[in-house]
Amino acid sequence: MPQVNMTVNGKAATGTVEGRTLLVDFLRETLGMTGTHVGCDTSQCGACVVHVNGKAVKSCTMFAAEAEGAEVATVEGMAAADGTLSTIQQAFQDHHGLQCGFCTPGMVMSAAALLRDNPKPSEAEVRDYLEGNICRCTGYHNIVKAIMAASGQDVSSIAAE
Repeated sequence: MPQVNMTVNGKAATGTVEGRTLLVDFLRETLGMTGTHVGCDTSQCGACVVHVNGKAVKSCTMFAAEAEGAEVATVEGMAAADGTLSTIQQAFQDHHGLQCGFCTPGMVMSAAALLRDNPKPSEAEVRDYLEGNICRCTGYHNIVKAIMAASGQDVSSIAAE
């Protein structure tokens, strides 16, 4: 079995994998990074979104071996070393952008990618960007508010759907 080497949340990570091992499974089972969730096994839900070399990727669509030498960021790497939540994580908490929490890691990672590329997105742009992430609990309203609040925008005018 081949060995895979990557940097995960700024730290070197190595493991032996079968060729069919998905990145999500490597992160969860080999590295113990269980914040990345497996939701659907069909790349529909977005619960497994991580960043690979700065790009948001559904980690259930990528083999671990494809991440050889890559920089991978997971939701565990979003908070500061002392546990202080990132701006995005804090906004999700402050604006009730989570309910059961299952989709939250993927939503947070998608939000981080969106805000990196578009620091002040419109409500429509946020909704469009989240198209690949499914939440069965919140109806997206507070998720959108949280992302816009994390971008520093006033969210008081966002109307409930």
